[in-house]
Order: sequence, then C-alpha cells, then structure tokens
Amino acid sequence: MLRKMLRSHSPFSSGHFLLASVFFLACGSADVVDEPIDEGPGPASGIVCPSNSTLTYENFGIPIFTNYCTKSHSENPPDMSRHGAPRGLNWDNLDTIRAYVEAIDKMAAAGPDAVNETMPPEMPFPSTDERRDLGEWLVCGAPE
Repeated sequence: MLRKMLRSHSPFSSGHFLLASVFFLACGSADVVDEPIDEGPGPASGIVCPSNSTLTYENFGIPIFTNYCTKSHSENPPDMSRHGAPRGLNWDNLDTIRAYVEAIDKMAAAGPDAVNETMPPEMPFPSTDERRDLGEWLVCGAPE
C-alpha cells in the first residue's frame, strides 16, 4: 500500500524515481495526491537559463500551458474530464508549476541533452522550439 507523504519540495529533486509511487502535492492544500504517473519522466533537458531570457508567465507560461496542458491539468478542465491526469497537478496555478519544474522539464521540455515528449500525450503537440522555450522558462525559475 502506498503511504501518503507531505513533501515540501519536488519529489524529483532527489533524483530517485519510483514510477509506481510518485506523489504529488495537491494545489494549495495539505492533501497529497497518491495517483501514480503512467509514464515515467525522461532525462533532464539540460537547458541553462540564459542571462537575456525574456520569457515570463504572462508572455509564455500562460499561453503554453493553456494551449497544451490545462485541458487535463486544471482545477476546472474545459470538458470536466482530467483525461487521466492526477488530481492536484493543476498547471493553471503558477505555484504548482514552480513546485514541479523538474518533473515538467523531464516530461515536456527540450534542451541540449534531451527532447522530452511524454506530455502532452495527445494532439496538439508543442513544437521542439516551444519545448525549448518551456525548458528555458522553467530553468529560469518560471518567472512571472
């Protein structure tokens, strides 16, 4: 039986991956979501934050997550179905995105070390350039 744990940091920060028992923090609450990830994350994209990055939550984060993620990863998904996404992983919340930058990078971002295409699992898919920008925005701290 999986044990519920409250974690104050990303479960991916230790580098240990137990795909069947990865836990996620519920958005804005002390509840923990104990649903496993169906597909494991890939390698880190390896992208480095450039000093001249102009990507922000307003000009990049909101559009990319709206276009590719929040149909499943939202507190109120458009068709009221999460399409199998674990409860609590709501990418319409910047704090939750920031708590899982490493996991998002390993599932959806691109960089010199990897192009991760686990997410989204169905069309539409972001371009490789959008995935690189996602990796950049995440590694720069997902700035507002």
